[in-house]
Amino acid sequence: MVDQTHHPRLPTDTDDGLLLMISGPSGAGKTTITRGIDRAIADSVFSISCTTRDKTEADVEAVDYHFIYDDEFQKLIDKKAFLEWADVFGKKYGTRKKWVDEQLSRGRLVILEIDVEGAKQVKAQIPDAFGLFILPPSEDELLRRLRNRKRESEELIQKRFAQAKHEIAEAKACDAYDKFLVNENIDEAIAEAIMTVKAARIAHTMH
Repeated sequence: MVDQTHHPRLPTDTDDGLLLMISGPSGAGKTTITRGIDRAIADSVFSISCTTRDKTEADVEAVDYHFIYDDEFQKLIDKKAFLEWADVFGKKYGTRKKWVDEQLSRGRLVILEIDVEGAKQVKAQIPDAFGLFILPPSEDELLRRLRNRKRESEELIQKRFAQAKHEIAEAKACDAYDKFLVNENIDEAIAEAIMTVKAARIAHTMH
């Protein structure tokens, strides 16, 4: 359980805080499912990562990311302030532990949309985090969905496809995930995901 002593309890606080990690390869539909869960569960909050990448005109500070400098990010790493962090092509991304702890102690559903490596790091620090991995119905269907986006060259699509297969294998081999959900029909997958999360919160509260 999370330590609740460091801030006063609010009338809206509850005891069913749960950290939900959602992962899945490109084309599996994880972002749509994540949004569906977020809309359906009133006290859900999205974790906003810190990043050292440059802010674009489309980015909103504290909505898309918390934009910080490299030296500041390194200080947070040294202080072990991150639940997980990664270096992606020279730009760093990380989830602040303090913010997540505060939200959990308030009884919120904290949602992390995260890759497999990140999920393994989080699970090591918060073993009762709930991991949900979104799977495509088949490899053929995944390839079809990646091509349907019509955003990328065939070479890049094949790269994403290979990466997706690797990610699925890695997710199945590690113990970060509590449920693998096949997204055959998006509406049904969202409904199943919401049911799964609600059941996980009840089970978590009864521990």
